[in-house]
Amino acid sequence: MARLHLFDLDGTLLHGTTAPVEISRQLGREAETVALDRAIAEGRIGPPQYATQVYDLWADLTEAHVSAAFEAAPWLARIREVWAAIRGAGDYCAVVSLSPSFFVERLLGWGAHAAHGSRFPAVPFAEPVDPAGVLSAAAKVTIADRLCEEFGVSRADCVAYGDSLSDKELFAAVPVSVAVNADGHLAGLATYSYIGRDLWDAYELVTPVR
Repeated sequence: MARLHLFDLDGTLLHGTTAPVEISRQLGREAETVALDRAIAEGRIGPPQYATQVYDLWADLTEAHVSAAFEAAPWLARIREVWAAIRGAGDYCAVVSLSPSFFVERLLGWGAHAAHGSRFPAVPFAEPVDPAGVLSAAAKVTIADRLCEEFGVSRADCVAYGDSLSDKELFAAVPVSVAVNADGHLAGLATYSYIGRDLWDAYELVTPVR
C-alpha cells in the first residue's frame, strides 16, 4: 500500500523561521511578524487574527518580494531529493501549512504532489483576506483526509512531519509522525524525533516502516 507523507512548512521544512517572517523580511517588517508568530504560538491570537494582521503588514507586497523570500529562506537540505525518493517508491507527498497559499504552492515545483495553505488574495493585493479561507490545526486533518481520498490511501497509511502546536491534531490522527526540530507541544506524541537541518535524515527514520 502506498503511503502519504504530510509535511508542515513553518519550523519544519523551514529551519527556525516561518514563511510570513521571511516574506516580511523583504519589506522590513520582520520584527512585527516575529511578534505575531509569538502571539499565535502562545495562543493569544488565532489563525484568522494572525492572517488579518500580517496581511496589513504586506500592503506593498509584490511577486518579486515573494520570490526573493522563497529563494533566500533557510530550507532544510535535500527536500527535493526526499520528495523524489517518495515519488520513486510509489508514495505521495504533500505540504499542508497555515502559511499563505501563494508561498506554499511554490513547493509544487520542488516535487510535492499537493500543497495547501491559507487562502490569501493574489499578490499584489487588491482585495482583503477572507478569514474563512485561513487554515487551522483542525483543517490540517480535514485536508489530510481529502488527500487520502484523492490518492487512494487511508489515515493508516499516513506519515506526518511537524514541529509545533499546529501539528498536534494531525499527529494524533495518523499512526506515524516525525517531530522535526519540534517545540514542547509535540512532546510524547511523535513516533520519531529529529533535530537537524537535513530532511533526508528525518525521512530515513520512517523508511523502514512499511
